[in-house]
Amino acid sequence: MPEGDTVWRTATRLHRAVAGQEITLWDVRFPEIATTDFRGATTTEVVSRGKHVLHRLDNGVTMHSHLRMEGQWRVEAPADTGRWLRRADLRAAVGTQEWTALGLRLGMLELLPTNRESDVVGHLGPDVLGPDWDAERAIANLRASSTTIGAALLDQRNLAGVGTLWASESLFMEKVPPWSAPAELPDGTIERVVDRAHRLLDTARHHAVQSSTGVRRRGEESFVHARSGRPCRRCGTGIRVAMIGKAPQERTMFYCPSCQGGLGPTDDGRPQRPMGSSGGRAQPYRRA
Repeated sequence: MPEGDTVWRTATRLHRAVAGQEITLWDVRFPEIATTDFRGATTTEVVSRGKHVLHRLDNGVTMHSHLRMEGQWRVEAPADTGRWLRRADLRAAVGTQEWTALGLRLGMLELLPTNRESDVVGHLGPDVLGPDWDAERAIANLRASSTTIGAALLDQRNLAGVGTLWASESLFMEKVPPWSAPAELPDGTIERVVDRAHRLLDTARHHAVQSSTGVRRRGEESFVHARSGRPCRRCGTGIRVAMIGKAPQERTMFYCPSCQGGLGPTDDGRPQRPMGSSGGRAQPYRRA
């Protein structure tokens, strides 16, 4: 699922393309709003809120979308729009004389009054990349959580924008066991994790390739995320992946059992092959 930095970059690209321009093409393909027609309205701004995109119009309406797992917004020239309109996975097309915003495979799309946006994003915690970012509030939310620190980071009610990539990378870089209870962590630990997450996302939003290592070559972008079955860059132990959180909101967590306090309670220690690998020897984790 795209994380806050990707969604911020998406909203910024849409804003630069269509803000201040009259809408000349309006084609939305979600059943509840398929008959609407806002041609003639003008886009005032497009902003992100955590993992949500808010496309505001001067008629007091906001188009609210969420990319979910596979969604995408593209910007194309009007001359190229026709072929995109024929695609079966197109969910929305909002065009001007200069550019067309195309929503593909969107997980959710709806229209609501701009003054009611809080109905859909008001539950979110402070946005890691937003003007409302409040590190102290995010830290307090995490500290008060009754779940694990890894699951708490993924809960958008605590802080908005962090997904499995940045949660896994932040916890590894700060050597924090993902399944630790927030209340049991040493003083300053949650502060460091939040600061790390903020710095990672703030840097990543300016780059098309997400990287925590500072290297953007394929296969070298991360320390643990998507690297299960491969050696830890710090200690050489095999990186592992296991589920974290309560059903039905479980998510994957990548981690190094040697650097981060041992196997997680949902990890049976069985061999894990490198992701995308069909061969090679998979190594189990042996407890010390």
